[in-house]
Amino acid sequence: MAGKPFNVKTLFFMSKTFLRKIENHLNIPGRLSNVHAPHLKFQKYSHLAHRSEELQNQTLLFHVEGALLKSSSLFSYFMLVAFEAGWLLRALILLLLYPLVSFLCLVCEEVGLKIMVFVCFVGIKKDRFVIGRSVLPKFFLEDVGYECFDVVMRCGKKVGVTNLPEVMVDCFLRDYIGVEAVVGRELKVFCGYYLGLMEEKKSAKVVLKEIFEEEKEGAHVIGIGCFNVSFDHQLFSHCKEIYLVSEAEKKNWQVLPREKYPKPLIFHDGRLAFRPTPVATLVMLMWVPFGLLVAILRVLATSLLPLHICVPVLSCIGMRGSAPSPNSIPTPIIYGEKSKGILYVCNHRTLIDPLYASAAVRKPVTAVTYSLSKTSELVSPIKTIRLARKREEDSKMIEKRLSQGNLVICPEGTTCREPYLLRFSPLFAETTDDIVPIAIDFHSSMFYGTTASGLKFLDPLFIVLNPTTNCDIKILEKLPKEFTCGVGGKSKFEVANYVQAKIAEALGFECTNLTRKDKYLMLAGNEGKA
Repeated sequence: MAGKPFNVKTLFFMSKTFLRKIENHLNIPGRLSNVHAPHLKFQKYSHLAHRSEELQNQTLLFHVEGALLKSSSLFSYFMLVAFEAGWLLRALILLLLYPLVSFLCLVCEEVGLKIMVFVCFVGIKKDRFVIGRSVLPKFFLEDVGYECFDVVMRCGKKVGVTNLPEVMVDCFLRDYIGVEAVVGRELKVFCGYYLGLMEEKKSAKVVLKEIFEEEKEGAHVIGIGCFNVSFDHQLFSHCKEIYLVSEAEKKNWQVLPREKYPKPLIFHDGRLAFRPTPVATLVMLMWVPFGLLVAILRVLATSLLPLHICVPVLSCIGMRGSAPSPNSIPTPIIYGEKSKGILYVCNHRTLIDPLYASAAVRKPVTAVTYSLSKTSELVSPIKTIRLARKREEDSKMIEKRLSQGNLVICPEGTTCREPYLLRFSPLFAETTDDIVPIAIDFHSSMFYGTTASGLKFLDPLFIVLNPTTNCDIKILEKLPKEFTCGVGGKSKFEVANYVQAKIAEALGFECTNLTRKDKYLMLAGNEGKA
């Protein structure tokens, strides 16, 4: 008896049936199409947008990956954890496992998730894991869909539900989305170290009691999920209405504009200056061996070549910078028989700001630093002076060095990556009236050359390891006499604020009152003293 021909449609049907049986056998929460919940009212997400004015008094339960974020892929966030907490080896292992994880996620999303959690977290010390507040919020914010964000922010009480470990998303959701509760997965810990294993999910009854204990019985709770991303249906069964967004809708969403952030993103840490998608991560890992050779060439160029030759050589091998007109470079002021150097005041973007300032003014300068690693001091092609953070002692040191030549100082005291200026220390203002502001903006293509919680002695390596960098420099007009402490009679705080405002205006940045201490308390949990 002849059977039916074995064609592609038959193979597809058998594969689909097989995958469904595996999913049911493993008892994994299925996607919406596999769950029958006749008592729930499912609607298209587009219907919710027209009810935005009614949401102020509503309680919202939303799925983070499925609804709030434009991309449903979790690889980039796990790669950030793997690289920032475990370096290249852990990142390489995660990348090599990516094809397997992708396939397993089609069969069983939970298994693929557990593999990524294990690779990224096993052996990481719990007390030192700060990536959830210092690195990940920036990348989450850059992936938020503006349309869903607008709806979420209109609601009264907000609860974020996620399949990710809670330690990865808690700070982002509480600090930037303003949720009252986060429902995620806890990680198992042994002797202060993560085991790379997740605790069992809390029962829906326990979670609902914790979240809705203050809600009146029969309260109207709205849920937002996604058609193609699995979520806890027992938990969402508390909702009277569930709105589902499709992947097609998410692709058409706008990325949340920076000006719409609930609070400014001023500080963030980490080494990666790009979103580590699988392709971008592969490119990075392939670049590193070649990049080390390029880094050696760059270090040799800055150490051995004269300044006027070094700059064009560095530009040819990827480290580009603007060149101000020679007419805009001030000359030292002569007092009687003695000449006194100029104090160049820069904003602080990278470790090598003074080097670019020296190249811009076309003459050697001495860099005044608040804290610098011994490695950075050793490889620096210009002289450096470390301040003691004692006002009187540091002021005398600056005055003494100015009598010997030009100085460059970054009164922010620490770097800031975003378009903001931290509060300027007024120390420089009381030492001289010959002040020239320099506005610096620096862009890296792959790595950040500064860190608050990482290994500072590697900062110079990560700067020169970038495939390309670009530094824009603007030499501003010398400080008018009426805005100085000596001749103008201004206070040192007025002078510092004036210089900060002028640099911010030149760069299009925003001034803040935040300090080095504020940055390190947020990113590293210490005051950043060194």
